[in-house]
Amino acid sequence: MPPEPDAAAPGAAVPDRARPDACPGALRLHTADDGALARVRLPGGLLTAAQALALADAAGELGDGRLEITSRGNVQLRGLAPDGGGELGGRLRAAGLLPSDTHERVRNIVASPVPATGRGVVRGWARSLDRSLCAAPWATGLSGKFLFALDDGDGDVAALDADVTLIAGPEGTALLRLGRAATVRPVPADQAPCAALEAAREFLEAQRAAGVRAWHLREVPDLLPPGQLPMPVLSGTRPPLGALPGGGLHVGPRFGVATAGQWRTLADAAEGELRLTPWRAVVLPDAPAGRLAGLAAAGFRTAAGTAWDGASACTGLPGCAKSPADVRADAARALDGVPAGPGGLPVHWSGCERRCGHPAGRRVDVLATGQGYRVAVEGGPPGRETAVEVTNEEMAAAVAAARRTTT
Repeated sequence: MPPEPDAAAPGAAVPDRARPDACPGALRLHTADDGALARVRLPGGLLTAAQALALADAAGELGDGRLEITSRGNVQLRGLAPDGGGELGGRLRAAGLLPSDTHERVRNIVASPVPATGRGVVRGWARSLDRSLCAAPWATGLSGKFLFALDDGDGDVAALDADVTLIAGPEGTALLRLGRAATVRPVPADQAPCAALEAAREFLEAQRAAGVRAWHLREVPDLLPPGQLPMPVLSGTRPPLGALPGGGLHVGPRFGVATAGQWRTLADAAEGELRLTPWRAVVLPDAPAGRLAGLAAAGFRTAAGTAWDGASACTGLPGCAKSPADVRADAARALDGVPAGPGGLPVHWSGCERRCGHPAGRRVDVLATGQGYRVAVEGGPPGRETAVEVTNEEMAAAVAAARRTTT
């Protein structure tokens, strides 16, 4: 489903949330042009190799044979039968991937996939928060879009501006951030998951008291009291693709989409755990460096420093009837045609004005128009927005130029 519009500024009118959100789940499917779509929540992006194989089997036997990693480190299966939620649910329960039928859509938890030096607490946080979330009856009142982010201290997932963010600090400390606030609350690290869940409960109760309905904290930024400390400046560095300095591998399928066969290759290479990232990639913490060549041969991106870095795209045709173009195919041709070297600004291709799956922050926005594409730099200084209309043939050069924008 499309990202929801932000409130224009603190104190701006809250968007109309009288209707429940329509986010799909593992049991409540979304009807797309290529069949039903299921979204399987994976708190912290954590999967065992056996669970990854169960997902591959489900995609191959119930869907179109592909799996999509989402911008929240979850997995989507497409091309399912309209009534396929029941059988899929049974498979997910057997694999330990559906611990609660009532809470499955609110298990939205992203976590740093690679531990910061001397920390490595977020996987424990993710499991603890997920158990507590599923055990809280009131938590079903959260939107299926409400997001928790658990950051190990480098700022990689803190940069996502989630509804509730935990940031690990030194010597058993942690910071709690609400929405996009410039302040944080200090909490003991061993109580951090409880503090995050309590913040979500306070958000729901404050809405009821104020007579408003919101899906995100950023929509009502003044609803809860601010933190006591300023938000620290974090590097926001993501782990590089390839062999990781501390061991393990980081690889990514193009646009986060892998066939069931590729998914099985991932599971075989993992030798244990897989960690799906909000950048539509996968960390294999126990995989030896010798597996990298085989993953590259299977079609995974295994090295940084190319135009594909920071590139994403919505489904487009044929999966979405709202799109006038096969945006992923057009985007792939544009990215493959760029000489080696880093791409610059993030870039997202969209088939319609909803811009499904677009990243936060400054980016190049590439929108299909039916006659070609509209290319613009979004999120820059006010008054400097520019856009150009280009044909398919002109699009690659226009995108490359826009990504080099520095002002």
